[in-house]
Amino acid sequence: MSFNPLKSTKLRLGILVSGRGTNLQAILDAIAGGRLEAEVALVVCNRPGAQAIRRAEKAGVPVEVFERRDYPSRQAKQRAIAASLAEKKVDLVVCAGWNRVLDDDIVKQFAGRMINVHPSLLPAFGGGMHAIEEALSYGVKITGCTVHFVTTEIDSGPIISQAAVPVLQYDNVETLAERIHEEEHRLLVEAIQLYSEGRLRITDRTVFAGSPQALPEFSTQR
Repeated sequence: MSFNPLKSTKLRLGILVSGRGTNLQAILDAIAGGRLEAEVALVVCNRPGAQAIRRAEKAGVPVEVFERRDYPSRQAKQRAIAASLAEKKVDLVVCAGWNRVLDDDIVKQFAGRMINVHPSLLPAFGGGMHAIEEALSYGVKITGCTVHFVTTEIDSGPIISQAAVPVLQYDNVETLAERIHEEEHRLLVEAIQLYSEGRLRITDRTVFAGSPQALPEFSTQR
């Protein structure tokens, strides 16, 4: 399912976060600045002390914290997350620094309506939370970030957009991460806006971006 830009309501976002929330802040700033036609319906966080929670509260958007210890199983926690997203009538789920693997059930529930930002040029250095460290250890000269649709295969969904970031000779994890995050903020906002305008379609593994009238028929085939 894709968002219908002809609807009178704005695109309703569910943002999944685990840490500092800089990508969340980029989205909130873009909305406040009129650069993104959307509204944050719910922020979901799995760490009670995360800075992202304070960012959400400061912006006055709903935030809910889901701790593993409050549920009998990981699956039960994720079912509760899915129920909250559905209750808020979320159109698009955005994994913006979310550090947990999502179960197949929640991914399938939001198939074609869930995107993720990953700090590498996928398929390189996918499948984990240490892509920047891995890029430095491997000695690559160029890395970057990727925004992609989420599927049941980790970091393997159809790619919406990518940005290359050069690895400088004396980079460390912190300096490289800072430049990658700048590109993440830009790409993520752009991808959400494209979705909001109904300008994304998936055919096989290819994501097309353009005017809704000129795009091929939407397909969830992987």
